[in-house]
Amino acid sequence: MPCGSWGPSRAVPRGALPAAALGLRVLALSAALGAGAVRAQTPRFPFWDPSLPWHRRLDDLLGRLSPAELVLQETYGEDPFLTGELARSFVQGLQGQHPRYIKASAGCKHFSVHGGPENIPVSRLSFNAKVLERDWRMTFLPQFQACVRAGSYSFMCSYNRINGVPACANKKLLTDILRGEWGFDGYVVSDEGAVELIMLGHRYTHSFLETAVASVNAGLNLELSYGLRRNVFMHIPQALAMGNITLQMLRDRVRPLFYTRMRLGEFDPPAMNPYSSLDLSVVQSPEHRNLSLEAAVKSFVLLKNVQGTLPLRAQDLSGQHLAVVGPFADNPRVLFGDYAPVPDPQYIYTPRMGLEMLGANVSFTAGCSEPRCWQYSRAELVKVVEAADIVVVCLGTGVDVETEARDRRDLSLPGHQLDLLQDAVQAAAGRPLILLLFNAGPLDVSWAQAHDGVGAILACFFPAQATGLAIARALLGEAGASPAGRLPATWPAGMHQVPPMENYTMEGRTYRYYGQEAPLYPFGYGLSYTTFRYRDLVLSPPVLPVCANLSVSVMLENTGLRDSEEVVQLYLRWEQSSVPVPRWQLVAFRRVAVLAGQEAKLVFQVLAEQRAVWAQDWRLEPGTFTLFAGGQQPGQKTRVPSEVLSAQFSVTGTARPLRGC
Repeated sequence: MPCGSWGPSRAVPRGALPAAALGLRVLALSAALGAGAVRAQTPRFPFWDPSLPWHRRLDDLLGRLSPAELVLQETYGEDPFLTGELARSFVQGLQGQHPRYIKASAGCKHFSVHGGPENIPVSRLSFNAKVLERDWRMTFLPQFQACVRAGSYSFMCSYNRINGVPACANKKLLTDILRGEWGFDGYVVSDEGAVELIMLGHRYTHSFLETAVASVNAGLNLELSYGLRRNVFMHIPQALAMGNITLQMLRDRVRPLFYTRMRLGEFDPPAMNPYSSLDLSVVQSPEHRNLSLEAAVKSFVLLKNVQGTLPLRAQDLSGQHLAVVGPFADNPRVLFGDYAPVPDPQYIYTPRMGLEMLGANVSFTAGCSEPRCWQYSRAELVKVVEAADIVVVCLGTGVDVETEARDRRDLSLPGHQLDLLQDAVQAAAGRPLILLLFNAGPLDVSWAQAHDGVGAILACFFPAQATGLAIARALLGEAGASPAGRLPATWPAGMHQVPPMENYTMEGRTYRYYGQEAPLYPFGYGLSYTTFRYRDLVLSPPVLPVCANLSVSVMLENTGLRDSEEVVQLYLRWEQSSVPVPRWQLVAFRRVAVLAGQEAKLVFQVLAEQRAVWAQDWRLEPGTFTLFAGGQQPGQKTRVPSEVLSAQFSVTGTARPLRGC
């Protein structure tokens, strides 16, 4: 996915499953505006003629180009199905639904086996990801295939090697799998500098000429260079002259680039393209600001809430003293994720600004001037907290601590932040204290989870411009603002649960292969201000042929006193697989609103391919399977109050390749 944007825009949240699920359409609209208007041109050659079919125009255009002219916090979560579904929504939202034109060209990255070390203990620019074929196929590739199925026009190959071969020169990845198995017909672009690093970082080649030959023949269409005047692809004419790259290969690599430009409308009169009228006039319109607020609210995940600490009651706040403390309490800069746009300051609401709208007397101290919290003013913090009736502590990481090319060494709150929290709890002396977390990756907040002095913990991630407004709504539990988010990644209980970053075996990684010791917070976890009950789980048919799909229905009842949303999750467990498989796997999820006292019947379909296992090929096997349905994973130590239902079904017949169904 595109990692950010520059220039005028409204900023939306980053980091959580529901944030991504809703924020996709917000981001898609923002990206579409960036496409701008295309310039009207009078057709001079057949490739400019919009009445001709695409293939005729491409043949003409490529035939007119001589060889010399042909020189030419970033993930949705830890689960391949989840990230694939969100990627599909992002791609389709970004590119639009017009039959002829796309708003913008969506790109899926980083392809592939990426997301390991950035700079600790080794550099991503020379890292060799050693991965088993089964793990590659079942964990690292499915979400990218979902991008292809969604119609993505481009992929970005990653910096790392995969089993010794740099991703941007990896024919198995870029040609055999991406194009041969999945049928991708778009273009592949390198991450910035990744092609140069094939030689300079990985020492895989000995010259830029050799690098150009290796990457183009492997399937790379476009180099994103560090800015060298004579980058790798500038050596293509020499490779062509030497016969190391054929003219037909060159045309095959250039063709999807120009096809994408045609679908963007660059060679058609602007009047033909409805997207050519898009400009910056809608940026920060009321409609878009409301979407930013809604996305922020829906991204919050309630991790702890004891004795009804939340929601606060608006009528009780009048005249009370509310302390807002911590380095994230009133610093607009730290509320945005990596590569986020920076909106006009008038549209940015910090937690302090939002809480000042609640009618309470708000006092503030940062305690630390910035997230690294190297210097901490304890006396001022204690003074402010002791005078308060309610305390809101705002802690986290921010891009100063975690960003591209900057790893965290551990899960701890940075610097003196834990000292700040512990001092605030002591000074509050039993009065309500709410911890707000602003981070992308997991944090070790086990002290806060266990201590009675912390009444509630709300994971806010990076809510961007509407932070303060969204927090105010969520803390009050206003209509449509009852927390319902779920964690898209496991939060380990400590560094002893984190395998070495350079080890790419799946053992002990993600909820699908986690160890026996419980994490601090499991994948898919999140509390609510209301309660839910699941019942009547029905699988149909209970016995099905090996190639058949499974229908699932379940009743969901809101048994509490508040209207709210619930994220229903289905997990599949293999009982008799012939090869190693996850302990269970997410196969469906849906965020649904249910009024207090009401119920809803939800129907899902689990596809046969979701039962497939990798055994030198994708295979469907007979046997017994268990299907779990609930608002969380089954069998968790840290859990929500509702139950997880389960039922078994059987698959008959003989094992066969998935492609044979």
